[in-house]
Amino acid sequence: MGIAKLKIFLAITYIFLFSDKFLSYFFRRSLLKIKGSQIIVESLIKENVEYMFGYPGGVVIPIFHELYHAPFKFILSRHEQGAIHAADGYARASGKPGVVIATSGPGATNLITGIATAHMDSVPLVVFTGQVSTALIGNDAFQEVDITGITRPISKHNYLVQDVKDLARIIKEAFYIATTGRPGPVVIDVPVDISNSVHKFEYPEEVQLRGYKPTYDGHPIQISKACKLIESSKRPVIYAGGGVIISGAHEELRELVKKTGIPITTTLLGMGAYPETDPLSLEMLGMHGTYFANYAIHHSDLIIAIGARFDDRVTGKVSEFAPNAKIIHIDIDPASVSKNIQVDVPIVGDCKRILREMLKEVKAPDIAEWVEEVRRVKTTHPLQYEDKENEIKPQYVIEQIFKETDGKAIITTEVGQHQMWAAQFYKYTEPRTFISSGGLGTMGFGLPAAIGVQLARPDRRVFDIAGDGSIQMNIQELIVAAQHRLPVIVAILNNGFLGMVRQWQQLFWEKRYSHTCINFAPDFVKLADAYGCYGMRITEKADVVPAIRKALEITDRPIILDFHVSREENVYPMVPAGKTIKDTIMRELA
Repeated sequence: MGIAKLKIFLAITYIFLFSDKFLSYFFRRSLLKIKGSQIIVESLIKENVEYMFGYPGGVVIPIFHELYHAPFKFILSRHEQGAIHAADGYARASGKPGVVIATSGPGATNLITGIATAHMDSVPLVVFTGQVSTALIGNDAFQEVDITGITRPISKHNYLVQDVKDLARIIKEAFYIATTGRPGPVVIDVPVDISNSVHKFEYPEEVQLRGYKPTYDGHPIQISKACKLIESSKRPVIYAGGGVIISGAHEELRELVKKTGIPITTTLLGMGAYPETDPLSLEMLGMHGTYFANYAIHHSDLIIAIGARFDDRVTGKVSEFAPNAKIIHIDIDPASVSKNIQVDVPIVGDCKRILREMLKEVKAPDIAEWVEEVRRVKTTHPLQYEDKENEIKPQYVIEQIFKETDGKAIITTEVGQHQMWAAQFYKYTEPRTFISSGGLGTMGFGLPAAIGVQLARPDRRVFDIAGDGSIQMNIQELIVAAQHRLPVIVAILNNGFLGMVRQWQQLFWEKRYSHTCINFAPDFVKLADAYGCYGMRITEKADVVPAIRKALEITDRPIILDFHVSREENVYPMVPAGKTIKDTIMRELA
């Protein structure tokens, strides 16, 4: 070997052995004892984390010290609630677990609403919270709270790490628990001394959890029973929920509808599982669902519930729900089956797997008369509103957003009237395109969720449909979207009210609008400018479409569209609380 070649060989050898640039930094350190904070970062790398959301604080400084050079991207929120909602949106849009970190005390408690939101809607999150040193736990130390105790009822599982040697295993288990069975948030509380303690990094390849064995394959006898019921039914309806989307069963669901010809309705979180533009779609059911969906459910003789949980906003008065229907219930969570409504054929397991098996056996029922009856009701009782030339109706705004995006946008929402209009008047044809707080009804969800969605789906335009009340709950997160040049479009349906509460006050509480008028509100256009966004105020109907088109042209920053809509417009149809779904109100009461 010549001198020149030897020099090259030695140089390459040196680089390979000692340079972080060419040798895996994480592989070299895995052979050594490293700090708990480093174990956290390397574990996240093992889990292929793309984004981490959060906010720093005293007891998590050791972790943030390691995050400084982590290969995944950290998104600094302006409030911990913003961080966890952003992680939630990311998880819902991508199907991957969202990852969050906050410090102890108020940092951790600021995550509570987001944890509960994810828990109710079965969203996979791994939530790291800092904790005071183990020696101080229980002493009311500065910024100490019992976050494992607080989150126990609102998380799928939680951990207090008591020994650094358990840390890698706990993180592996957390990701596994969060993403398997019925997904949900898992909390890992990390005392600061655990972050600073050292141990050899060994990340488990597998997880063995005694007592945790989700059922994925449905019982074949139950599947056969279900198929026979479907074949003999005369007035069947498919009722699909968010579990269909979570399991990725939308293609199987569409095949089931195609094979059987059965009309289908979805829950709020199930929208997009089946294309709402299809003739057999009855769109959303329940309190603010379509009249024809509620009609079909009430008059059915068989309900095939798939990945849905029969919550009170769907059933109304339980004792009178679908009085003549037998019920098939497919769900991965055995605790959800017969919890609210007694079912006839329970099938516990993964929707996708069960539908695949059903498709092999199921035969189309003879339901031509029933399909025609439902079609006729759909024609005579459509979703509608009174359009006016001199007013901007909120429903009109949603319709124009649908038209200008060709139905290809991803919609997030806050919670209120605007949420229901977004559900009713934008037609969803793909899964993971409607992102909203369903079970908990969390105001302030939509904007930070839209940030997470836009990061997960940079190829799609994202609209946050907001109210002038709800948007102010986490409006500080606008700066996060601006910092990362995310072209999120916030469409504010500005009516000067906390609209949904005002609607109830109007209909059922003597029109006493007690503390629901919010006329004293910020100038959202000036606020947009202050946050580095583009803002437009729209007060004329003729300007609605041009404003949407202008917003769609902007791709380098967030946009606020402040639509001044009809002040006392109500959401219809509506099923009053405690009534049955056959008691649907279609228009203003006299």
